[in-house]
Amino acid sequence: MKIISWEHLIDRDPQGTNGLYTETPEYSAVHADVIQAIGNTVWPPDSDRFTIYPESGKKRGMGNGVTPIKLGFTTTLVELGWTLEKRAPRATNEEAKSLRGSRPGAFDCHFEFPNERISPFVVEWETGNIASSHRAVNRIGLGIHKGYVSGGLLIVPSNKLAPYLTDRIGNPRELRPYHDIWKQWTSTEVAYFGIIAVEHDDESFDVPKVPKGTDGRAAR
Repeated sequence: MKIISWEHLIDRDPQGTNGLYTETPEYSAVHADVIQAIGNTVWPPDSDRFTIYPESGKKRGMGNGVTPIKLGFTTTLVELGWTLEKRAPRATNEEAKSLRGSRPGAFDCHFEFPNERISPFVVEWETGNIASSHRAVNRIGLGIHKGYVSGGLLIVPSNKLAPYLTDRIGNPRELRPYHDIWKQWTSTEVAYFGIIAVEHDDESFDVPKVPKGTDGRAAR
């Protein structure tokens, strides 16, 4: 699988080179891990690239699944020391009373920096519809606002790949109108938020469809 775009919507760190999060050693480590994990996401299994069965996912039973693609990515990150399904810290007693039953969901991937100079970094790999993408962005934004993460990435299929997956899956075209709002997050001095669009390497009717659900693996 390949990266089509990597957009930095928030990028600041007063202690980093030029005051940018993307110029820090912490970001360099995250960047290298994410690049490797995306590159290791392949289909069919044991292939050296990602080839999609080019069928629209608009109708029931058609198109390709999504979760097995995510598993290819997360398997590599676990091998590199990341934690999966990490939940936000529990609220204080007073906060817990007001937030009872509304704790945010877990982050797909979570990485704690060895030097602990800044808070952890998280990645969300989109497997749901566009509403799911907005929830993922809100999880990252809340984590930055509260200070328990310093940055996060949302990974979505490109506009070319999305039609072959779950109908209305989160995609760059539908998220772009909200970029101006997300760029205004200013609650902390150190923060990063970016969106990556990923895409298949090839298309072919000679490969199997990516299965729906989790009964398949897309990792090398």
